[in-house]
Amino acid sequence: MSRVIIQHELKTRTENFVRLCQENGIKVTQQRIEIFKAIVQAEDHPDAEKVYQKLRKKLPTLSLDTVYRTLSLLNDLGVITTLGSSRERTRFDGNLDHHHHFVCTCCGLTADFYSDRLNSLKVPDSLAEIGKVEQTHVEVRGICKKCLKKVSKQINSDNSTIQRSKE
Repeated sequence: MSRVIIQHELKTRTENFVRLCQENGIKVTQQRIEIFKAIVQAEDHPDAEKVYQKLRKKLPTLSLDTVYRTLSLLNDLGVITTLGSSRERTRFDGNLDHHHHFVCTCCGLTADFYSDRLNSLKVPDSLAEIGKVEQTHVEVRGICKKCLKKVSKQINSDNSTIQRSKE
């Protein structure tokens, strides 16, 4: 299920972000607001480079460093979350509703999906030995439809080449 943010929700979340910054003594800048909006509206869980590429025409003075620092600030404030392992590029998610992710192992597409069944997943009692579970999130890895089509075309092309060579 796709999650398209409506303008009213964007306005409300932006106002809440501005208020949170003011309450914490953080300067509210147009660049911070635009970076926040870009993450909240994005469905592809962009990394800092994608956010920068998206906003650099609109904000010509924006630097990649500013994007990284702002995304870190947004994460610290709890208005976005990070995805992926620390070995990978950090991706950001503005959807704070309880949801899960499908990650394509070919192209890296990351898409939200919702599942009441996964939301009620019981974690093993043995996790108490490691620490206190505060939140669960399931990441399903596989091949997206677009990549499956490419693989299928490649297989069909290879098969017809093999077939022609046998003739």
